Amino acid sequence: MASASLFGAFRRFVSRNVKIRWMNERIWTYRIRTSKRTASLLVAVTPLSFLIYERITHFASVRALESEEVLEQADYLYSCGETQKLHQLLLKHKDSDEAEFLWRLARASRDLALLSSISAEEKKRLIYEAFEYARRALEKNESSFAAHKWFAICLSDVGDHEGIKVKIGNSYIIRQHLERAIELNPKDATSIHILGYWCFAFAELPWYQRKVAAVIFASPPTATYEEALAFFLKAEEVDPNFYSMNLLMLGKTYMMLKDVQRAALWLTKARDYPAVTEEDKQVHKEALELLKKLNG
Repeated sequence: MASASLFGAFRRFVSRNVKIRWMNERIWTYRIRTSKRTASLLVAVTPLSFLIYERITHFASVRALESEEVLEQADYLYSCGETQKLHQLLLKHKDSDEAEFLWRLARASRDLALLSSISAEEKKRLIYEAFEYARRALEKNESSFAAHKWFAICLSDVGDHEGIKVKIGNSYIIRQHLERAIELNPKDATSIHILGYWCFAFAELPWYQRKVAAVIFASPPTATYEEALAFFLKAEEVDPNFYSMNLLMLGKTYMMLKDVQRAALWLTKARDYPAVTEEDKQVHKEALELLKKLNG
C-alpha cells in the first residue's frame, strides 16, 4: 500500500513537471514569436534546451578561466627562465586555436633551441617548429603584436638554415612584421630592440654578402649603425634595463661608432645584468670579452 502510494506520488510529481515544462515551452515560444515576428521558422526553446545552453556557457567560461590560468603559469615559468618546463606545459596546447598559446609556444620552442645542451639536429627541428607555431598564431590573430613579433623572429631563424639568398629575401618581410608589431604596441621594447638588431645586422653585413645581395636584389636592404643605435636607445627609454641583449647591443654599437666611453658604460651594464636565461649567460660572457678588448 505504501509502495502504491509512493508510486502515485512520484507519478503526480512527474506529471506536474511535464505540464510545467510544456507550459514553459509554450510561454517561451510565444515570447519569441511576439518579439521576433519577422522570423518565418521558429524552433521552440524548451527549458531543457535553455539548461543545456547555460551548461555550455558555463563550460566555455570554465575553459576560458583554465586557459587564463595556464597562460599565467606559462608567463611565470618564462620569467623564471624555466625553458624546458615551459615548453612541456605549452606543448599540451599545441593544437590550440588561440594565438596567445601559439606565439608563446613559438617563443618557448625557440628558447629551447638556444640551450647549449641541445644538439644541432634538434636545434634545427625546434627552429622550424617554432616558425610553424608563430605562423599559425599570426593566422589566428592578425591583430596580435606578439604574433607579428615572433613570426619575424622565427622567420629570421629559419633563414639561418636556408642560405644567404633566402635570408636576405626574408629580411623585407621581417622588417614589415616588426614595424606592424610596434604599430600595434608602441610600448613593446622587445620589438623595437629587434628592429635595432635588424639595422645593426645590415650595417655590419660583410662585403661579399653585400655583393650577393646587389646581384639578387635591385635594391638590397641597407641600414646604418646610427639607425640601430636610435632603436636600441628607444627600447631602453620605453622599458629601462628590460633585456640583457639590448644593453650588449648598445655597447657593441657604440664600439662600431668609436665611442669607447659609452661603449664601456653599456657593456658594464650588460656584464652585471642578472644571468637568468641561457642568453643572459652568453651576453655576460661576450660583454666580459669586449670589455677586455676595450681596456686592452
